[in-house]
Amino acid sequence: MSNVQRPMSAAQPREVETKPEANVAADSATQDSKADVGRWTLDVGPSAADVGRWTLDIGLSVTDLRKAFWSPTGERVDVLRGVSFSARAGESVAIMGASGAGKSTLLHLLGGLEAADHGSIEAGKFAIDRAQPSALARFRNEQIGFVFQFHHLLADLTALENVSLPLRIKRVSPRESRLRAAKMLERVGLDRRVSDSLVSHLSGGEQQRVAVGRALISRPAIVLADEPTGNLDTATGDEVARLLVSYVRSAGSLLIIATHNRAVAALCDRTLILSEGRLRE
Repeated sequence: MSNVQRPMSAAQPREVETKPEANVAADSATQDSKADVGRWTLDVGPSAADVGRWTLDIGLSVTDLRKAFWSPTGERVDVLRGVSFSARAGESVAIMGASGAGKSTLLHLLGGLEAADHGSIEAGKFAIDRAQPSALARFRNEQIGFVFQFHHLLADLTALENVSLPLRIKRVSPRESRLRAAKMLERVGLDRRVSDSLVSHLSGGEQQRVAVGRALISRPAIVLADEPTGNLDTATGDEVARLLVSYVRSAGSLLIIATHNRAVAALCDRTLILSEGRLRE
């Protein structure tokens, strides 16, 4: 939301009834496209050395999540009013809602980028809402992949360097990082020309594919995608969404994707609607 600042303390806002909204199910032709996701399946399974570390059955459980902000005029804005839901490993869940409904705020809380005023977030046995900063940073680095509407790539690095960066932060050797990054770029449909190019020289679709590769390079157990197709044309956006959905299905990970796009939501296993601070099916 724009025009909001300063997070609230843990005070709990008044309960508000959720109003009915229009059905957001995609038409039958879009629904049928779910069967085609497999053609984008990525071979991103764990290496032999990673088995046991990256095959964790991490589900997500969210209970009574609340978040409020103060506007510049001093008005309290209750963004999340008691969000509760759960999702299992291997599942893709779309979060839909009007602009300003709190979809980005919800994803930030799930990823530990912001703190909730109230409620709990558990990923497997890890309590995101109660973790110490150092433990939370390590969990994010090892288990969560973020994809944003604006790719947030480093403009003075090549596509290969951007994708390999999470591995270098984890102290993977430069050679191994480059090899894995090159393979990942191939898997998201980018060739050697793109791999060696500065990301500032790439198209919007190519940049977002690089961002997807960077998010998946560490084989995350949870992928959080905030409007990842919002700045892309229909065809490119569809391909990017399919890459994300096929990854979680092949890797047994979990995808939470915030989107306005009904076709993207139709690719997921289920859709939740965020309205007046609460989720509903």
